Amino acid sequence: MVKLNKIYTRTGDTGSAGLVDGSRVSKSSARMHAIGEVDEANSAIGVALTLADDDHGKRLRAIQNEMFDLGADIATPGAMEGALRITAGQVERLEREIDTMNAELEPLTSFILPGGSPAAASLYLARAVVRRAERAAVALNESDPISPHALAYLNRLSDHLFVSARHIARSSGGDVLWQPGATR
Repeated sequence: MVKLNKIYTRTGDTGSAGLVDGSRVSKSSARMHAIGEVDEANSAIGVALTLADDDHGKRLRAIQNEMFDLGADIATPGAMEGALRITAGQVERLEREIDTMNAELEPLTSFILPGGSPAAASLYLARAVVRRAERAAVALNESDPISPHALAYLNRLSDHLFVSARHIARSSGGDVLWQPGATR
């Protein structure tokens, strides 16, 4: 269990950050960028959680915990014995939840505008932030490989948030559909 008696350590005052294996990297490194994007995505999910109903809230709370697992995964370079890693099972659970929610939705007939209700809009925003985290993780992976399950998790999570937003939107008027050229 994590125990923090002191919040500031001064070890990062010169622009470096410690990783799980004890090494230090620049706070501007691709690894720290990916970790920061995952942290921001988790915060966006936290905002969505404040607006979610109990069913979606339960899933979002589990996802928030997994986002810390994901951050730990990315913060552990290379192969380290006993490292906390995202697993195939976590990705598969997201897929099952997507399939369950999607089975209750009408097929898409248009692109969807991110909005509808506050809860749906917050999930669409969280999805966009997760996509940014995914791009940062992919960029890191190109120079310093990370777990393929971590990449799959981020990809699936953005799908999960999209379907969750649609699922919530159906109880508040449904999807807000894009109307190509409507304002010409």
